[in-house]
Amino acid sequence: MYKRTAIFILLLLIPVVLAAQKAKPKNDSNYDDRLLHFGFSMGMNTMDFMIKMKPGSQYLAEVTSLKPGINIQIVTDYRPSTYLDLRFLPGVSFGQRNLDFYDNDRSKIGTVQIPSSFLEFPLLLKAKGMRLNNSRPYLIGGLSLRYDLAGKTSIGDEVAIPIINKADFNYEVGAGVDFYLPYFKLTIEAKMSNGLRDVLNHNASYPLPFTEAFNGIESLRSQMWTLSFHFE
Repeated sequence: MYKRTAIFILLLLIPVVLAAQKAKPKNDSNYDDRLLHFGFSMGMNTMDFMIKMKPGSQYLAEVTSLKPGINIQIVTDYRPSTYLDLRFLPGVSFGQRNLDFYDNDRSKIGTVQIPSSFLEFPLLLKAKGMRLNNSRPYLIGGLSLRYDLAGKTSIGDEVAIPIINKADFNYEVGAGVDFYLPYFKLTIEAKMSNGLRDVLNHNASYPLPFTEAFNGIESLRSQMWTLSFHFE
């Protein structure tokens, strides 16, 4: 967790480094002058869980390794002022989380694989800095609604169990840099998304040996880290 946070903070510092560039000829464009423009986005993600165990639980659950996933989005950008954009980026994201369970002796009970296929609807506010040469740093944040089309997984020989509730709300924060190219604008953006609600289905009937381990979870909130490439 701490290593991923440190990497995210380093990505936030990229705009500061770009601000030290010397002046160069600018590529002429009207991207920032349009009231409304569109584009598309592709990116990579890693999905995680923020897990809180019940007090006194004899079990531990954690995501010990992150699996790469992909994001595809449509970009709709509305510019209400010079340094602010309102962005709506509906799309899909695919990924998987492997939830490892341990008993109080740190002996591994087993692993539950939880694949997710999200429909997502982020509404974000983009605060832009001043353009320098052919780049412009920015910060971004907002809220996102996600709906998991999967949310079920097979445990052993059991039938698929609805482990995760389908609907989730998230807050998102990140930073990026717009690069102005001769014919389009390329944006590289790093973003963190944290769930606002417990998504674990506490009413599911989990098979052995996971019954007590799942019952020991007080809350399970989603977390996602993304690196996106926007083309506008």
